[in-house]
Amino acid sequence: MHRILHAAIASFAVLLTSNAARAVNTPSPPLLKTDSGLTYRVWLPKDFAHRRHDVPLILFSHGFGGCAEQSRTLTLALANAGYAVLAPNHRDEACSRFQGGLKGALAAGNLRPEQPFTDPGGWTPETEESRRDDIRALLAFVLSHAPYQDAIDPDRIALMGHSLGGHTALGLAGGWDSWRDPRFKCVLALSPYIGPFVVQDRMGAIAVPVMYQTGTRDIGIGPVLLKRGGYDKTKSRKYLLELKGAGHFAWTELNPTFQKTIANYAIAFFDRELRGLSAPLLDAAASGQVAQYRRG
Repeated sequence: MHRILHAAIASFAVLLTSNAARAVNTPSPPLLKTDSGLTYRVWLPKDFAHRRHDVPLILFSHGFGGCAEQSRTLTLALANAGYAVLAPNHRDEACSRFQGGLKGALAAGNLRPEQPFTDPGGWTPETEESRRDDIRALLAFVLSHAPYQDAIDPDRIALMGHSLGGHTALGLAGGWDSWRDPRFKCVLALSPYIGPFVVQDRMGAIAVPVMYQTGTRDIGIGPVLLKRGGYDKTKSRKYLLELKGAGHFAWTELNPTFQKTIANYAIAFFDRELRGLSAPLLDAAASGQVAQYRRG
């Protein structure tokens, strides 16, 4: 199963940036850079400039070989719902490499994680720790630089991640003790790579509310969540959404089919867990594109 996931994730950059695969036409915001050189993209509520310390913040960690804008339909929907969303480009970012021509495409295709996805038992807190550092660096920048520092509510900060980005987010939520950052109040994990936490019995260490999203065709992730204890062993408040027919890249710009349902549940989750608002969708039975929905 992990070998299937590895093959899928390794080809992510080529798929995501190929013209033939562009299924969603959502504009990308400009590429920005922190004072330390970390590149990122940002989606802000329309009235952001006039807000004072009351805008909730979501930091998004992209998948392996993906990029900050890989899920921009979702990040834009969250901004329209009142959230500031910032996403760094991790060092495995490959969208720009592919767009640079054949040489860049070949380099992107040769990307490898620091530890094979097929060996989750070999992952440690030191594996892919640069991703953790990117998230912390971006948060430090946001809380100390205009235009963000005056508008962001420092007590309402959340994480969202896809695939390896899900591993990053869950690690910061307590999956790895040395990564734990109490500033993050909840996590939205989109088809997350959780093998290391499951195999090493770390799911119970996740310390904040979490929503997992997967699909019936998410063959490298779904079984780990549903059958190998990923969801069941999570002790914090939890939600699980499984979409009918969704594969690993349903949460990216490759697939427009599930974007509305994904966004609706994401907004409801953050509304309840980050803002303390009513979220009736989280109490409703599964319907439409939802194969199953759980909460506990």
